[in-house]
Amino acid sequence: MSALVLQSDFGLDDGAVSAMYGVAVGVDAALRIHDLTHNIPPYDIWEGSYRLAQVLSYWPEGTVFVSVVDPGVGSDRLSVVARTATGHYVVTPDNGTLTHLEHIFGLTELRQIDETQHRRPGSEESYTFHGRDIYAFTGARLAAGAVTFEAIGPRVDLDRLVRLPVAEPRLQDDAVVGTIDTLDVRYGSLWTSIPRALFRELGVEPGERVTVRVHHHDTVVHAAQVTYARSFAAVEVGEALLYVNSLDRMAIAINRGHYARAFSLGTGASWRVTLVPVR
Repeated sequence: MSALVLQSDFGLDDGAVSAMYGVAVGVDAALRIHDLTHNIPPYDIWEGSYRLAQVLSYWPEGTVFVSVVDPGVGSDRLSVVARTATGHYVVTPDNGTLTHLEHIFGLTELRQIDETQHRRPGSEESYTFHGRDIYAFTGARLAAGAVTFEAIGPRVDLDRLVRLPVAEPRLQDDAVVGTIDTLDVRYGSLWTSIPRALFRELGVEPGERVTVRVHHHDTVVHAAQVTYARSFAAVEVGEALLYVNSLDRMAIAINRGHYARAFSLGTGASWRVTLVPVR
């Protein structure tokens, strides 16, 4: 039996998440059910995609993730289960949620859920809560070993996968360019797509200064000089820094402050960041 990990944009203010738990326990009371988060901003598929990639590799091979950020519920978008190159499974609507998993880890196979076979009994006329009736039910059966991946439904060509736009981070003259993929939500740090290894090609050492420029679409909306530091303790309270985050990517923060809020910055493919050494 594998672990079942749930993610959604439902929040915890009502019984939606509890209903998903109940359906999963009804499949097998011995299931180990865990939460990734249920605080994805409503309808924010990009954020749901990134949070899956943030945690996937820390869970054992065979873990089943259920991710429900589904503004198109009841439409003709597909319900799918993906198998990653790391041997994990993700049950989700095919609406872009798998973008970062494919980009970072790779996907090996995609199957469409046969909704005539794999849904909570008695839910045949329910069209607005697929997270409970299809995804939690199917994910629980897959995690419990009650159904195999191959029996979920027909294989879907990976070329048909719905993908969100992702720009590859790159060197550009004496700078590195990437996107602001997400925030360290509670503390407001900007988590970029720039890997530490790519940034290191600039030859910047801890303690040196870096110019940060943020473009929203094609307009520069923020520019500042910050210190490249190994930890927050290396700078004064209230001082900005560039550091390597827990995903081995470059991040920008204010020590005991909220960088995104301080400068009204957002996340996603339209938010580009450039890091330039100060020489």
